[in-house]
Amino acid sequence: MNRILLNEDVYPLSKFRANATGLINKVKMTRRPIVVTQHGKSAAVLLGVDEYEDLIEHLELVDDIGTAKKQLAAGKGMSHESALKTVMDKIVS
Repeated sequence: MNRILLNEDVYPLSKFRANATGLINKVKMTRRPIVVTQHGKSAAVLLGVDEYEDLIEHLELVDDIGTAKKQLAAGKGMSHESALKTVMDKIVS
C-alpha cells in the first residue's frame, strides 16, 4: 500500500459525497487510501480491496509470528532436524 499524501488524499465528507465515484477510482489507480473528514476531524479511511486484503494478510502473518514466539517460549517447538525427520517419515511411508 502506498502512503497517504496529506495534501492530496484528505477530503471532507461533503466533497467525498459529491465525488464518490471519482475518488474511488483514484484509490484504485493510485493504490493510496483516502482519509474522509467530518467536522474537520478524520472520520474514515477508504482503502482499495487489494490493499485491504494485503493489510489483513500482513496482520495475520504478524499475529502468527507472535503465536509462534509464545509457543517456542513455552517449550512447544521442535528443532529443524526433528521437524525434517517427521516430514520425511510421512513422505516415505
